[in-house]
Amino acid sequence: MPDGLNQYTIGQINRIVGGQLILTVDVESPVSDLLIDSRRLVSPDHSIFFALKSPRNDGHLYIPELLDKGVRNFVISDIPDTIKHAHPSLQANIVQVDNTLTALQHLCASHRKRFSIPVIGITGSNGKTIVKEWLFQLMGRDKNMVRSPKSYNSQIGVPLSVWQLNSTHDLAVFEAGISKPGEMSRLQAIIQPDIGIFTNIGQAHDENFKTVDQKIKEKLILFKDTQTLIYCTDQVLVHQHIRDDATFADKQFFTWGNDAFCDLIISSVISHPQGTTIMAEYHKNHIEITIPFTDEASVENAIHCWAVMLYFGYDTRDIAPRMRILTPIAMRMEMKEAINHCSIINDSYSSDIKSLGIALDFLDQQKQHTGKTVILSDILQSGKKDKDLYSEIAEILSRKNVSRIIGIGPVISNQAKQFKMKKEFYPDTDSFLSGFDAASFHDETILLKGARIFEFEKISKVLQLKAHETILEINLDALIHNLNFYRSKLKPTTKVMAMVKAFSYGSGSFEIANTLQYHHADYLAVAYADEGLELRQTGITMPIMVMNPEEPGMETLIRYDLEPEIYNFRVLEQLMTAIRNSNGKNDHPVSIHIKLDTGMHRLGFEEEHLDGLVTRLKNDPLIHIQSIFSHLASSENPEHDDFTLKQIERFRMMSSKIRSAFSHKILLHILNSAGIVRFPQAQFDMVRLGISLYGVDTSNAEQRHLINVSTLKSSISQIKKVVAGEAIGYNLQGVASRDMNMAVVPIGYADGLSRRLGNGRGKLLVNGHFAPIIGNVCMDMCMIDVTDITVKEGDEVIIFGDEWPITRVAEDIGTIPYEVLTGISRRVKRVYFRE
Repeated sequence: MPDGLNQYTIGQINRIVGGQLILTVDVESPVSDLLIDSRRLVSPDHSIFFALKSPRNDGHLYIPELLDKGVRNFVISDIPDTIKHAHPSLQANIVQVDNTLTALQHLCASHRKRFSIPVIGITGSNGKTIVKEWLFQLMGRDKNMVRSPKSYNSQIGVPLSVWQLNSTHDLAVFEAGISKPGEMSRLQAIIQPDIGIFTNIGQAHDENFKTVDQKIKEKLILFKDTQTLIYCTDQVLVHQHIRDDATFADKQFFTWGNDAFCDLIISSVISHPQGTTIMAEYHKNHIEITIPFTDEASVENAIHCWAVMLYFGYDTRDIAPRMRILTPIAMRMEMKEAINHCSIINDSYSSDIKSLGIALDFLDQQKQHTGKTVILSDILQSGKKDKDLYSEIAEILSRKNVSRIIGIGPVISNQAKQFKMKKEFYPDTDSFLSGFDAASFHDETILLKGARIFEFEKISKVLQLKAHETILEINLDALIHNLNFYRSKLKPTTKVMAMVKAFSYGSGSFEIANTLQYHHADYLAVAYADEGLELRQTGITMPIMVMNPEEPGMETLIRYDLEPEIYNFRVLEQLMTAIRNSNGKNDHPVSIHIKLDTGMHRLGFEEEHLDGLVTRLKNDPLIHIQSIFSHLASSENPEHDDFTLKQIERFRMMSSKIRSAFSHKILLHILNSAGIVRFPQAQFDMVRLGISLYGVDTSNAEQRHLINVSTLKSSISQIKKVVAGEAIGYNLQGVASRDMNMAVVPIGYADGLSRRLGNGRGKLLVNGHFAPIIGNVCMDMCMIDVTDITVKEGDEVIIFGDEWPITRVAEDIGTIPYEVLTGISRRVKRVYFRE
């Protein structure tokens, strides 16, 4: 169980949040775990669920599910029918408040006040998480530190971070992020930092602030009660606001920068093959550090950490060797293909019980394999007795249905008896690798979770499926963001159908579908029955519409509960024949989706077909109409709005004719992504999300609200010098116009790099600079001109991504983003990640 200060009774919580106990079983019931997501339940007996409400979701909807799972403590703002109907027989403790998020924040702010240890609060536009994690690397050996897990810095993430505080800690580091005015005062009340770090000011979330000055003022609210503020005076606007704000007149400062009045005066920054050496003057003494990085952001982040350590009184001779061994912060969980049909989730940048819980949630989402293995190192500096810590971990693994634990480290090995599942233990990573048996891993999902010193990257290398250096990275957080953006445009009752046809626009079928299922999309749509079959076989249970049903796949449709689009009588007859031939093997009617042609003149029934269609369907009890839909031809183009409105009205009339002939509810849908934004009056019962879900808005109207999901990248295989006039590539199409440095990149048209990009038409991004493609694109590689760019073999090359949008690549090819995305070969390894 957590430390005593993390155990509260329901009565105490009710008093803290100013609620009303509308139902009680035991006011002394102990609570230690805060739960805001029903899918992340670990310990029902000790959890309290805060039913948070947002424009896109309502936690009250999940109370019945949690009651079934044994949760008995709830904080609510509404009284669901579940409670109304069951009261007073319901065995639960229910606290009602006006606002559940405010209640969560008040509880954690109250919890924070119980501790007098130094608390560091970090804000800024960039670098918050890096500075926090590097402080842990630099100071964690001396202090029992608690910190925000990953980048938990939001209105919800901050209270959950602060809740981790217990009496074993002697230093806390929490980051605070905001996206609009009015948010920081709430975070300040929760963190209540004694020491502040302002990293920098940049363009993140500029769209929600009128000016940069407004954003700086909002961020500075975090430090209104701090004793000391650490910041860089070279951030001129930040420095000016701090100097002019009366709030900071009586504060202590620890400043760094180029100015002579700084506490830490930076005199030089020198990059070299080993990294960067930073020289400075402190208390009139020359001091220096070397970090194993050369980029400007890392230099800035390292100096912030340097300033913090000096403020805490660390000897400069002790700081320098620690700085030399700083390691990169992989702030994301990556999922990749692994050996023997396995998947591997690599989350080995930190090892503590909170981040383990987050990683296990991600593992639990994966349904493509029944087997789940966790490779876990010793958890360092937990502040708990070994027996208590690993007993708690064993319970969590069991609840998350982990089938095997591989423990690495002397401490976890000594606690082997705590784990009741299949298990193996090794004293260190090298011992595991020396006895590594690839055959012992097959058809399972493997989570790597280890502290840095255990070097789990060695394990990742032997488990990964080998592939060439070209990869497609898919940001699942961006996918979720885009889904929620469009949900925010919808009425609460409007359902969402997500298009995952064509290998989810090149992004990978199961992984995308699984994420959409986990985040409660209502429907999926695939092109063919075999795509639906693949999803069913990998654990997707949500409804799936098949848009191009074919006669050979009709049996598959029926057997795997796939729902075909019916667009003419021929397809309808094929389905009816398949149902008759199934000899009653399906125990319920087959759901279908009727496609209407409202003017696009592609697939669909026309108006004169409707009477006959209704007659056929009313006479067949083995077919159930699930939805009626149509397709807008030009919803993104304002010039065609009159035509679009006519389509919507025609759809309304035609669907009404069918709907009125049946007694059950039939869903209607016509809007695509652009239509959701431009024609909200036509939401009907459901909308369909296509390429916009993947971060590409075809009309550009909403592009600034979307996040790019996919990044196609490769690396430089070889660099050659080519003399002016010499030919390059097949058919001698490329000719060096000057003495040239040429780089070979292992991506070609077999990977999805269009041949139309050859001979200078296309360009790739290398180290922030564009390099034109020289000569013809080959099957497996291409050549680029890097004469004016500082590069080396192995450097990363971006084909498209955040810095070079896929829309621009499509323009260079003379096509649309759909073709680029769907053209990426399956031989290109997909890497899925979450922040």
